[in-house]
Formats: sequence, C-alpha cells, structure tokens
Amino acid sequence: MQGKSDLLLTAPPGDSRAALRFGLPVAHAAYRIGGGPHLFRASLPVPIRGGVMAVDCAGFDGRGEPGPFCQEVLRECAARGFTGVLCDFEGRPLPLLVQILRELEELLQKRGWPLYVPESYGSYTAGARVLISSALSGGSLSQRLRDALNQYGQGRVVLAVERVAEDFFLPSPDGQGTPLSREALSAMLEQRAPSIFFSDQLCAHYFTYMARDNGAHFVLFDDAGSIRKKLLLARNLGIRQAVLAYPQVDDLLEDILREA
Repeated sequence: MQGKSDLLLTAPPGDSRAALRFGLPVAHAAYRIGGGPHLFRASLPVPIRGGVMAVDCAGFDGRGEPGPFCQEVLRECAARGFTGVLCDFEGRPLPLLVQILRELEELLQKRGWPLYVPESYGSYTAGARVLISSALSGGSLSQRLRDALNQYGQGRVVLAVERVAEDFFLPSPDGQGTPLSREALSAMLEQRAPSIFFSDQLCAHYFTYMARDNGAHFVLFDDAGSIRKKLLLARNLGIRQAVLAYPQVDDLLEDILREA
C-alpha cells in the first residue's frame, strides 16, 4: 500500500512544545480520571490548543457515575480545541470505565471526533479506535494485526508503536525480559559489538550473548528502521493510523518521519 502513515504523538506537558514542532497532531497526556470521578489536569502551556486529550486512570477507585465526568471531558475539549480523546487505561477493565467509554463514544461520535481505547476495552465499544501494541516477545506482529482486523474491522485498528529494548534470559518461558534504557543498550552494543539480526516475525532487531554468571541472553530492540518497518507492515494490511509516544522516540523521530 502506497502513501504514508497517519501519525499521532502522545506527549506529557513538558514535551508538548517539542512534539508540536514536527507538525503532527499531538495527544496531550495531561489528564487523569480521579475520585468522583472528576477530570484532573496537569498544567499545559497556555497557548497550546488543538490535538487530542489523553487520559489515564492511575489510582482510580472505580466508583461514581459516568455522566458528569463525560461532560467535564467535553468542556475541556471545547476550551482547548481538542478534537478527540485517547484513553490510556491500564489494568483489567473496570465497569465504570466501560460505562464512561460507551457514553464518551456516543458524545464524540456526534461531533465527528475519534475515541481511542486500549485493546482490553476494545470489545466494549462499537466504533472506538482500538490501540494494538507493536511490542511482542514472541509470535508474529503481522498475525497479531491480522487477528485484530478480523475482530474489530479495518477502520478501528490503530498501531500503538512501543519502542522495545529488553534483555531476556534464555530460555524465557514467560516471555518477560528486563527493560534496557537507551544508555544501557548503547553501552551493551559498544562493549559487546554483537552480530545484529532482524526478526521479520517480531519486526525488531536482536542479538544474543553469553554472560559468565547466568548464561545465554537474547536482546530485542527497536531503532528508527525497525519502527518504519512496523509502520509499513501496518499500512500494507490497511492500517494507516499509528500512535507513538514522543518521549520514547524523540531521538528517532526525524529519521522515522523520512519514510513514515
């Protein structure tokens, strides 16, 4: 499939201005569902308008009524010129959050605005855009996206690009690795100078090494090239929209955008 991906950057308030300079729409991660529930907000730079509201639910107790909260969201969107809402909800689905998403979906749909939801909430909504993470430690990204398309339909699936950098002990039956900082990965590459390979299944780079104290390791990581390949894979399946977290890719973004 030809053309470029439609990219949305998520950015906390401190990174908003830096993210905006790339000319892409920004989802401002300055909002949280708090007790009540009420909409709590961090301080955004006053001149910033437009883009998308990004809301998380860290620490939310799951109690209250959805209606007043949804109206708070709409008022804030009107005040800031937001034209969509991205719900970055982690953990198991909570009944009240399901109610909120269903009500928000209806309210936003009337305005022609998108609602983005995590995969765990995708089946609870009728038309919201479902965020499918690119991060895998096994299996196939292509098959994962095909499965999501079969479940939700072409227009609903959005690739949520997560920059991977993990160190796995081998064997790794639980698929859980140790996250590596950029500095740790860079130091490891410099010190070990490993032979680096590319996994078409995971759509990421990898190398292996032996440690004296605990044996074989497998390191999986992304760079600008592997992220571009993830975006191309999604486009070839008909998934045109992708979300990237600006703090994860700020050092790669110019390179990613050359062919994204």
